Amino acid sequence: MSRIALITGATSGIGKACAISLSKEGYSIIATGRRENRLKELKSELAKNVAYHYLVFDVSDREAVEAAIGALDDDWKEIDVLINNAGNAHGLDPIDKGSIDDWDAMMDINVKGLLYVSKQIMPLMKERRAGHIVNIGSIAAKEVYPNGNVYCASKHAVDAITNGMRLDLTQHGIKVTGIHPGLVETEFSKVRFKGDEEKAKKVYEGFEPLKAHDIADIVRFAVTRPNHVVMTDITVLAGGQANSNTVYRK
Repeated sequence: MSRIALITGATSGIGKACAISLSKEGYSIIATGRRENRLKELKSELAKNVAYHYLVFDVSDREAVEAAIGALDDDWKEIDVLINNAGNAHGLDPIDKGSIDDWDAMMDINVKGLLYVSKQIMPLMKERRAGHIVNIGSIAAKEVYPNGNVYCASKHAVDAITNGMRLDLTQHGIKVTGIHPGLVETEFSKVRFKGDEEKAKKVYEGFEPLKAHDIADIVRFAVTRPNHVVMTDITVLAGGQANSNTVYRK
């Protein structure tokens, strides 16, 4: 089998774009997500003749993660690239008015989910002394913006974990990359605003936001560098975005 990439949150947005992009580089793809119908449909969008396997689980469900990855055939366990993409944002409230359920969801998926999946893959890479882990963070990992409180905290944690991974895993031949996008037009804002499409649409009005394939291009570049080159920490913004909370709109 060719090189293998496992991508979490591959049913839409950046995760889906990464699966498509890496399939064109010849990678066999393991796509994971909660929506099985979308994972089935993804196969038709990948490059022809690449091997494809999908796993249905919620990254925040530790037992489901362990069972799904543990059940992979030995050939599929030789994972070369792990892209921890699954993540979410819920609500945009001042911290005193925030929903504890929203806080739990962001910490469980953005932080614990990344750790649960990585815990299953890191030993496999360590045994082979090869591999590349790409954690998709956010500009919110580098800054804190009004009403972003717990979401920003979760992405700061992702950044810290990424740096910690690099310190612990480099000696075992494993590369670690953190990619921190600004505003990317995906389902992100629709989820944050509880399905309110009007609010979600306004986030991207008046300027050209990043697209999922822009981030996938960066992921593809990072994982195809020679062995002696590691892209460690990448922040990328849209042309009209100056920082996490400053956007110049027409």
